[in-house]
Amino acid sequence: MSVANVRSAGGIEISYRDSGANSSAAELPPVVLIHGMGGDSRTWDRFARALRSRDRRVVSADLRGHGRSDRASSYLFEEFAEDVMDVCDHLELDQVDVVGHSLGGHAASLIAQKRPAGVRKLVIEEAPLPLRAGDPEQVFTKKLPSVPELWHATTSLVRHPRAAFSFDRSMTGSALEQFRRPDQQWWDRLPLIEADTLFLRGGLGGMVDADRLREVAATLRRCEVVSFRTGHSVHRDGYREFESAVVPFIS
Repeated sequence: MSVANVRSAGGIEISYRDSGANSSAAELPPVVLIHGMGGDSRTWDRFARALRSRDRRVVSADLRGHGRSDRASSYLFEEFAEDVMDVCDHLELDQVDVVGHSLGGHAASLIAQKRPAGVRKLVIEEAPLPLRAGDPEQVFTKKLPSVPELWHATTSLVRHPRAAFSFDRSMTGSALEQFRRPDQQWWDRLPLIEADTLFLRGGLGGMVDADRLREVAATLRRCEVVSFRTGHSVHRDGYREFESAVVPFIS
């Protein structure tokens, strides 16, 4: 995976990793991986290797304020999505499969809304769903992490310390505030998504409201929901189950 930078339309240097074009995989689009808040592109290393072993081209970006990408004065959800689309434009990727976790999953949904024909398959892992007008305030679980979750989090920190040190923690308040206020525009644009969609929901410790998820699944043309026993980070804490669900879906 080569590492490069592109200056987004918003003037932010975005770092991305690209496995490069592979002629044997020309019939399938590249897979774009988008990490969650506090992580970086390295969170996808294991999954990226699995995709490359199947001759898929893989692109993973560090969101603004994460990893090797620049910090910014603004961290709006729309801006995260625009930065990733700028990476795709730079690489001249007309159509992609997108896999996003948490904040990255929300960015993936925005990309699929903005570019319906540009996203073939959409995988959203544990992305908190926006509130609708009249919904009660979004409350994220306070459950303590399990021993396996603590172990995976600790070993991830040891393997990839850059994510923790580079993360601009000033965005946390902005992100929580955006998740906690109604976003009717997101719901209005939901029917624009043309991609086959797979929504991965964690168990205890997850951040996905079941009622809103049922409405999402009923609104989208083709949406499959898979639930897991792991918490918020399915691809980290339940990797084998994650791969078994996602790889066939995007193949």
